[in-house]
Amino acid sequence: MINTTWLTTFCTLVDVGHFTRTAERLHMTQSGVSQHVRKLEEQLGVELLIREGKKFSLSQAGERLYIEAQNILQALSSLEQAVQEDSPYEGVVRVMSPGSVGLKLYPRLLALQSKYPKLIIDYRFAPNSDVETAIAESSVDLGFMTSKSTLAEVSCTPIAEESLLLVTPETIEEPSWETLMALGFIDHPDGSHHANLLLSKNYPELQHSHQFLRKGYSNQIGLILEPVSIGLGFTALPAHAVEAFHKPEQIKAHRLPNPVSETLYLCIRRHRGYQKRIETVIAEARCWL
Repeated sequence: MINTTWLTTFCTLVDVGHFTRTAERLHMTQSGVSQHVRKLEEQLGVELLIREGKKFSLSQAGERLYIEAQNILQALSSLEQAVQEDSPYEGVVRVMSPGSVGLKLYPRLLALQSKYPKLIIDYRFAPNSDVETAIAESSVDLGFMTSKSTLAEVSCTPIAEESLLLVTPETIEEPSWETLMALGFIDHPDGSHHANLLLSKNYPELQHSHQFLRKGYSNQIGLILEPVSIGLGFTALPAHAVEAFHKPEQIKAHRLPNPVSETLYLCIRRHRGYQKRIETVIAEARCWL
């Protein structure tokens, strides 16, 4: 391997054209400059300088080395700068979360990107299990989950509480047990989980959400409330998803006597440091969640 310090000395000597001034620029002695050039010549087995008293010119080998060395030193300088630079507002940040969180957070992160166009938001909507796997495999930078990870590779920190709401058609004023049984349940990927959490605290008759007639299913977070809005059934959803529904006048969100919330966790790959741009996104998420 060629010593890059020797290359730097050689290129500076060619640029300056004088041993003494090269030594001054590099804070070396003149003999040190000469020694670096000799070491290069010995390692490469060629003469790099044609010496003419106190003056010199480049040999053909010296000219080739000068051209190649400049490219190498420039590449090394760019590499060092790229490694050292860590802008809080530049680069890609890969985020993954369940849909209800995404409905709340994604528009805020897009607003952040509009403010800092070099900050690129790559946002994926997925259930907890997929978020957990993606973090463990380092295919995303950070994730949000509504349950703590069971994987040793994933570190989870509580970041917010998200209320669960019972949602019925707009015409339902008092969601009695009989009313819910008559309506039937609109299911979704976390439907049974949310219904069991919320309803078990408020309806002693509940043993399991399977008691309700299943009247529909959607895995698209923005569409789960569509069948509810036209009277086809009820469901249980996090507040963020309810707030984002585009026809709020056609549904009714009920805050039951015994409120139930899910803890929202910020999740990252354990023992992995993250760049300032990821810290920027985390700070924005904390602000809005």
